[in-house]
This record gives sequence, C-alpha cells and structure tokens, in this order.
Amino acid sequence: MYNFFSKLVSQRPVLSTDSLTFWVSLGIALFYNIPFWKEVVGYISPTSMMDWLLLLEYGIVLTFIQFIVFVFFVNRWLAKPVLVLIVFLAAAVNFYTSRYGVYFNTEMVNNILQTDTQEAGELFTWGFLGYMVVYAVIPAMLVIWVRIKKVSLLRSILRRTVVVLTSTMVLGGFILLTFQSVSALMRTHHELRFLVTPGNAIVSTVQDLAPAQAPLPDKRIPLESDAKLAAGVSNSNSKPKLLVIVVGETMRAANWGLNGYERQTTPKLNDRNVINFPHVTSCGTSTAVSLPCMFSPLGHDDYDERYIKSHESLLDVLKHAGIDVEWFDNQSGCKGVCDGVKGETLSVQDFPDLCASGRCYDETLVERLKEALKSSSGSRDEKVIVLHQLGNHGPSYYQRYPESFREFSPVCETADLNKCRKSEIVNAYDNGVLYTDNVLDGIIATLKSQSEYSAAMLYVADHGESLGENGVYLHGLPYSIAPNEQTHVPMTWWLGKDFIGSTGLDDDCLKKNADGKYSHANLFSSILGLMQVTTSVYEPEQDITSACGT
Repeated sequence: MYNFFSKLVSQRPVLSTDSLTFWVSLGIALFYNIPFWKEVVGYISPTSMMDWLLLLEYGIVLTFIQFIVFVFFVNRWLAKPVLVLIVFLAAAVNFYTSRYGVYFNTEMVNNILQTDTQEAGELFTWGFLGYMVVYAVIPAMLVIWVRIKKVSLLRSILRRTVVVLTSTMVLGGFILLTFQSVSALMRTHHELRFLVTPGNAIVSTVQDLAPAQAPLPDKRIPLESDAKLAAGVSNSNSKPKLLVIVVGETMRAANWGLNGYERQTTPKLNDRNVINFPHVTSCGTSTAVSLPCMFSPLGHDDYDERYIKSHESLLDVLKHAGIDVEWFDNQSGCKGVCDGVKGETLSVQDFPDLCASGRCYDETLVERLKEALKSSSGSRDEKVIVLHQLGNHGPSYYQRYPESFREFSPVCETADLNKCRKSEIVNAYDNGVLYTDNVLDGIIATLKSQSEYSAAMLYVADHGESLGENGVYLHGLPYSIAPNEQTHVPMTWWLGKDFIGSTGLDDDCLKKNADGKYSHANLFSSILGLMQVTTSVYEPEQDITSACGT
C-alpha cells in the first residue's frame, strides 16, 4: 500500500498555473454548462459539418473567456484554492440549473441571499451531495493532486503576459468568426447568458451585492400625505371594517380548483360564497420581487426595485388613513413590506401542535388571527391584517400539509424532484393546494363567527410554480421566458354581508367582472377601494371594485 501511494505521489503531473487554469476552464466549459449547450444545440439544430464547426467555435470562445478571467486571479500560491472554489461553485450551479431548470440571474441570487436556513436546507438533498462528490470533490482532488511548476517571478510575469496576449488574440479571432451567429442568438435568446456557468452566478452575485448608484434614503419616502377614510366610514352606529389579506406562497392558478382544474383542490372554498378571479398575473416569478411589488402602486410593466425600496408601501398608506395594520408571517420575512407596522413571525414554540420538521403549518395563521381578534375586542378602529403563508413553497411539497390531507397519492417524498415521477410531484403539490383551501376556509369561518367587524378576506398568491413542464421546476425564471405556470396565480375574495352592506358594493357585479384579466397591479387601488380610503395615489381604473359601487 505504501509503495502504491509513493508511486502515485511520484507520478503527479507538473503543470504551470496557466496550464492548470486552462484545463479547469476547458472542463467547466464542456461538463458544467450542459443546460447552455442544450439550448444552443436546440437553436442551431446542427445538420451539417459547418454547424458542428460553429458549435466547436462556441466552445473555444466559452473556454477562452473563462480562462482569461480566471487566470488573473491565480498565481503559484492561490491557483489551487481559487480553482477548487470555482469547481465547487460551477458544480453547485450546474446541479440546480440541470435538475430544476433554474436560471442564475440577479433575482435568483437575491432569492438565495434572502432565503432562510430551513428553506436552504431543503435543497441540500442526497442527490445534491452525491452530485457534488462526482462533479466537485473528485475534480477538486485532481486539481490538488497536480504539482505547480516553480518558476522565477520574472519568468512567470513574461509567461503570463504571453499567455494572456495569445489567448486574447485567439478569443478575438473566434469572436469575429462567430459574431454574426452569437449576436443573433443573444438578441433572440438573451436569457442564455444566465446559463453560462459559473459566470452567471459570479456576475449576478456581484451585481446584486454592488451598492446602488445612490444610497437609499434613511427613511422611506411617503407615497402621499392625504390618505383618509371616506366621509361617513367612521360611523359609530356601524361596525368597523376588517380586511384580512392572505398572501399565498408558490401557488399556481393551473392547480386551483375554482379555476376549473380537473381535480377539485378547493372543495371548501367552492361551498363558500366567494368571488374567484381566474385570470390574474403576478408581478414577478419570485417572492423577493412579487411581494414588495404587490404592496406598491407599481405592477410588472412599471416595476422599479429602487422606487419600491425607497418608498412606503400600501400598508403605510392604510396607517396614515387611521387604519390599524398588523402582519403575521409564516414565511421567511416580509421583504421590507411590513417595516413600520405591527408584525410577528410565527414560531414553533408558540404552536407546537401545528408544527413539524421545524416548520409551522399555515393553520397557525388561523389561530393567530383568532388571538388578534380577541386582543382587539372592543376596538372601533378599521383594521387590516396580513397573513403571509408558507403555502406550497418547494421543493418539499410533501411537508406543507399534515398527513390527514394526503388525499392524492403516491406523493414525491423528497426535495430531489428528479427522483420522482411527475404524477407524484403533482400529487404532493395538489395536497398542498387542498390544505390551503382548508386554511382559507378556516379564516372565513373565523371571520363569520365574530360579530365586532364587517369582515372580508382577500387571497392572492405571490407567484406560481413549475412542476416539471419542459424539464423546469420551482420558480424564479426571468419573466420574459417564464411559463404561465410561474406567472398565472389564483386570487379569491370572500366578502361578508356586513362588509358588502357597509361599502355599498354589488357582489353580483364583482362576480360578473371577475372573469376579466387582472394582475398584481390592481391590488394597491383595489384594497384602498375595499377599505374606502381616499388618497391622491388611488387609481380608480386599477380598482376592481370601482365599477361595482352604489
């Protein structure tokens, strides 16, 4: 055994830092960019020798671009640590891109940075660990096994200069050869740059963490200064209004029973007198984008992240009008939306009987709503309560509902979705939809059973989800190429009789108009309309209720 290891050590290849960097760059271009190559091959559809030569030229360009970038960060002492880190990063990115169809842009990086440890932990599956052993640990060991050739500083500088100049010339020549094809490809498929690994993750991370051109204000800018309740709303002879806004998580309209899905995944809501909106699109394909956008006066077409971060939200406008606002969270946070309002993140310690695997089921939100109503008993303030669900956040759909809601089976019982049949994934997801139906029904029952408020509930999801269609899973694709499954979301309202009476709304009119096309952009003014708040930032053409008042 000793002789074997001695021989192995003595036969270690000796390479310069430049050579080692080149071989790593070539390996990454060939083996860690499979999703990129699949898209390119699909675009070119090679049938002739010239087509295959073009693909070869693409490979040369990709290899030399990475080599020229990487080589500036390596020297005799840093080469191995830097290259090992690059290999691990490339392997991890390629795993999620290949397995889930993820595109690594700034939004995806922002999602990763904002996720909590429990969400992140669900993605570290045995499949991921096995993949990393093959594509990260073993290649890293080969990098470490190589001996770095020792050369003088002067010779190293001269060699590096020649290598970089030669590589730049080679790269420039092949870029000229492929320019027409590459430019056409990028014009029509600009999202391909988010598949070039590991450059996609590195560039997107730098862009996401880079400071803005100008610092955000220390205090958020008010959207208005004139918000108030409409005349006659605060009538001592009538009940104050209560609107419960339920922010659904990762719920796609395609599997929403009320929308005509082949399975009745919303049986309890179906028996309630609800108003369902089957044609609603989200502002984004991730919580980090959609959630702040939902509570801003902007929609997808006018989305401006800086504006949203620097200005107050809808909740602040409601507060300025004298409405009591509370936020209860069963997710990874409100993404800044609830800053400045009373808020609480639900914990396992508070509801031990409704929590499992470190997560609380969404029924905890129903229980917290009951507690909030008890504590506000006797109040004459108008009230808005936001309940932010855990919902159907993937990939561990099977953990989003109690065992008693396992109606559709068999289910996928792993976060590594590639190990499951699509039917098993859909079954687990649909059980989660069925559970959300139960939660919403519980909220409605709670509102109906109390007598101090004229109550209503508005449910809308932040974004949808892909369940394996065209090999894509989860969510977060660039909006320009995102499938309907990620952008088409359910929205359902329940308006109590007292609420309808106090607002003068015609629920038959609302039901008739519910079949129209709406989006998250309608929420801001519609909620102001439901709560009868007058303000200069209210836009009646965006208010779904404006055509149904008396």
